[in-house]
Amino acid sequence: MKLLENKTALITGASRGIGEAIAVKFAEQGANIAFTYLSSEERAKALEERLSAMGVRAKGYKSDAGDYKAAETLAADVIKDFGTIDICVNNAGISKDNLLLRLTPEQWDDVMQANLKSIYNLTKQVIKPMMKARAGSIINLSSIVGVKGNGGQSAYAASKAGIIGFTKSIAQEIGSRNIRCNAIAPGFIETDMTHYLKDGGAEKWFEKIPLGRFGKPEEVADAALFLACDMSRYVTGQVLSVCGGMSM
Repeated sequence: MKLLENKTALITGASRGIGEAIAVKFAEQGANIAFTYLSSEERAKALEERLSAMGVRAKGYKSDAGDYKAAETLAADVIKDFGTIDICVNNAGISKDNLLLRLTPEQWDDVMQANLKSIYNLTKQVIKPMMKARAGSIINLSSIVGVKGNGGQSAYAASKAGIIGFTKSIAQEIGSRNIRCNAIAPGFIETDMTHYLKDGGAEKWFEKIPLGRFGKPEEVADAALFLACDMSRYVTGQVLSVCGGMSM
């Protein structure tokens, strides 16, 4: 039997990068996949078809996780279409890097809404059906930057650190209902968001990583699979760093 057989996973921001890798990994393990995207309908449709070809149900929803009403509608639509939400992966996020003296209030607010408020929005919705089922796993994508900080990324780091505090608090609130809430803190992963780092000379970044390379989205997806399935049934309120050793 596959690790996520007959489970339904809701994954935000899954049309590319880490979110897409998680969707594929979960589908390989038998999960039905509901996922969100914000702009590229073509990529979303392609992912739908790829996941469906694996023998699971899959549907993409155009939805802005940073909008509370949109999150409310999304959760209701997924329940209507799939009947349940067993796993929620809050992955959607953005980065607007700048030194604090140059960072505008609008940039700060955009990052907080997309990265932190989005997790409040959707977690509040998915815990309702999970509490009714007395089971569930919530996985929030933080970042190693939220653990260590990084110059020029104060807004991003603050939002990702906030996710860690939120995760630990929610784990305490819902643990008695057999619902787990954990975070993953990726390091430098080969995605569209980090492509500019490699263009700037990957070697200087590799010096900061004990394993000497950037991670792959599939390696974050492996961690998400562990936290989603019963192998981690006694794990909650934790931050799993997938960073090649940067957090040491």
